[in-house]
Formats: sequence, structure tokens, C-alpha cells
Amino acid sequence: MQLSDFDYELPNELIAQFPLLSRSSSRLLIVHQDHISSNPSFQDAYFKDIVHLFKKGDLLIFNDTKVIPARIHGFKPTGGKVEVLVERVISQTQVLCQIKASKAILPNTSLFLGNQNDPIEVTVIERQTISNAENTSLEPSPFYLLDFKSNALDTLQKIGELPLPPYIRHVADEQDQHRYQTVYATNLGAVAAPTAGLHFDEDLLNELRNLGVEIAQLTLHVGSGTFSPVRNEDLSTHQMHYERYSIPPNTRAAIEQAQLNQRRIICVGTTSLRALESAVTMGDNGDTNLFITPGYKFQVVDALITNFHLPKSTLLMLVSAFSGFSCIKKTYQHAIDNKYRFFSYGDAMLLERAPHE
Repeated sequence: MQLSDFDYELPNELIAQFPLLSRSSSRLLIVHQDHISSNPSFQDAYFKDIVHLFKKGDLLIFNDTKVIPARIHGFKPTGGKVEVLVERVISQTQVLCQIKASKAILPNTSLFLGNQNDPIEVTVIERQTISNAENTSLEPSPFYLLDFKSNALDTLQKIGELPLPPYIRHVADEQDQHRYQTVYATNLGAVAAPTAGLHFDEDLLNELRNLGVEIAQLTLHVGSGTFSPVRNEDLSTHQMHYERYSIPPNTRAAIEQAQLNQRRIICVGTTSLRALESAVTMGDNGDTNLFITPGYKFQVVDALITNFHLPKSTLLMLVSAFSGFSCIKKTYQHAIDNKYRFFSYGDAMLLERAPHE
């Protein structure tokens, strides 16, 4: 398949700019696979209704990553402005980041970040190549290795800002600090939220537990590469970004028990799905650059809760692989025709795995 196969026209007014007042009041498009014909059927609902779609024994898996305040403003010794976007924390004091500046930043340059009257001095160690940062031999990436000289996460908490996605046009405010995190976020490290989980509130989680749904968690730290466009028409040439994941032993045990008893495994978000599928060949801890496109054979997940994704994005390709290209094309058209809200603060859909794709 080609990149152009995954394009679609989306009216700008359907790109959600703000969260709804209540997490679970978003809409939910339930997509049913027809195992005889290739035509899906649709049920328009609200997210809080999702509790009626589960049964006792279902295993629901969440990504518990927590978004760090990864965007920092600062200046060079010359006074020129810079903006730093942290991609990932490498060690206690060092981060991999992108730097916006009027001119390229040279190694051993000092930068001053945070409050102009009391800035924190950091050092640019080097311009990173993907081969250094991600253990693969590709073209140099636009990343820099930055040394904070003190605890990087603590420093980010003091001077950083929440990095909202590029299609959200307002500056992160107090509401975003709360709503661009899942209610179960615990492990700091992401620079973008696992947005399918934003629809769950504590009341809904308790309803599911009371129903007998088993809840488990894993961690995949979402990187800024999740917003990177696919540039080549030939998908086989696309180099997927890396993201760090970890599946704890209790979650692995829950998965194996569910598979043994032929119980459904439902992922909340493409990040959870990607971590589980990566673990099949890579083990329960690692850095994954798994690029899932139609034709991929899923081995773990039966159903997926996810938001609506950008045109020509790797996530749109992933859901097309999961539920079938034709099914997703019709699903997105139904969502557009019925004015669903798209992307991070938008509505959700519940997808079944295609039986023959």
C-alpha cells in the first residue's frame, strides 16, 4: 500500500481544541465486524456506555505513562531565543531533545532555560544521530543530547511546560495540566499523552472493576515522533521512531491467563497495543520501532479502544491493519459525516480485530 491510501479530508472544525467538561461524556463509535461481508456496522454511543460492552473476565490493558513538562523556553549566551522539546530522559541528568533556534546549536554550547531572571544553565553535549540514540544505522536525526548537570526530571517539573500536540492551537493552561493526563498516569516519561485513556474517569474504572473486568497496566513512553509525518509514498522506506516500553510481570501473567482461558484482551490505545505486539519478539522490556501496516498478523489483542488519528499517520495505518483497511475507511467517513471530534481531545472508537487481515 502507498501513503496516499491513508489520506482523508477532515474539516478543521472537527479537530478538538479543548477537552469536554467530563472525561466520559465524549462520544464513542462502536464498530462491529461483519464476519460474512466486509461491511462494518456502526453504533453511535457515549463513552460512559462502554461499560455495557464488557463482561466478567475481560482483560483491559492501560498505558500508565505520565506526560512530563517537556517544553522549555530559554536563550543562548548571545540572547537569542531557543525552545527545547525533550524527547526522552536518557539518564538522571541527560535528555535527548529537539532545539528550535535561529541558527544550528553547536556542541559544548551553554543554554539558559526557564526564568530569564534566574535561568538554569545546561550544556549541549552533541548533536545526536539516530544510530547513537536508537541503536540503528540511519540518517542523522534532529536531536541533541543535553546535560542538565542535576536531576533532569526535577528540573523539568520546575521550569517545563506541558507539550500539547501541534494541532492544538492554544498554550497549555491549568485545565490542560489535569486533562492531558490519564487519571491513572504514574510513570513519568512521555511527551505526548496516550489519548485513548483520557476518556476514563475513576467512576467508570470502578464500574468496570465491579463488573469483574480485570485491569492491568504497562508502560510505553510516547515520544514526539508520534506526530512525525510519513514523508515517502513507499511505506517500506519509512523509519519508525523508537519508544521505550515495559510490561510488568503481573501484567504478563494476566495476559497468559486470559489467553489460556480464551478471554478477551482489550487494549486502551495504540501505544498499549504496540507494546504488547513488540513484546512477542522483543521481550517485556525494550525500545520498539515496530511499524504496523495492513498485512501485519496480530497475536495478542482482540479489541482496541482508540481515538481518531491524523491523515497519513502511522497510527492510522496501525488501526487499518487491526480492523481492516476497508473497515477503517468507512469508519472514518461515518465519524466525519456524524461530526465526531478528532485527535487528542476528541472522541473515541471501539474496534474489533479483523478476522482475516
